[in-house]
Amino acid sequence: QVQLVESGGGLVQAGGSLKLSCAASGRTIAMYARYWFRQAPGKEREFVAAISGRGGSTKYADSVKGRFTISRDNSKKAVYLQMNTLKPEDTSVYYCAERDARESLLSSPSASAMDYWGEGTLVTVSS
Repeated sequence: QVQLVESGGGLVQAGGSLKLSCAASGRTIAMYARYWFRQAPGKEREFVAAISGRGGSTKYADSVKGRFTISRDNSKKAVYLQMNTLKPEDTSVYYCAERDARESLLSSPSASAMDYWGEGTLVTVSS
């Protein structure tokens, strides 16, 4: 069983930055692809960013490309999401997720394809 715990959310003004962290436990091998999703009130959970098990491949939603950067430190079993130039429309609960398979990044990541989820961390961007 995998446990994922997000942290780093908070309130920030538009144009500001936040760095989210996702810590994992329960696996002996850290090198699984990890995904970030977000869900705003009344909306479906949407893909944000992903990073491969060794960190060599990344993928971003068009809405965050150039503003968000995903990275990982396998020695800490942690994945990070650096969010810059935040906009009010980035306000959401942010979740990290994994699949129960060591594989390449999914070409079209979807929430329904994930097997493990964290509880989420709230990011609020004020205008």
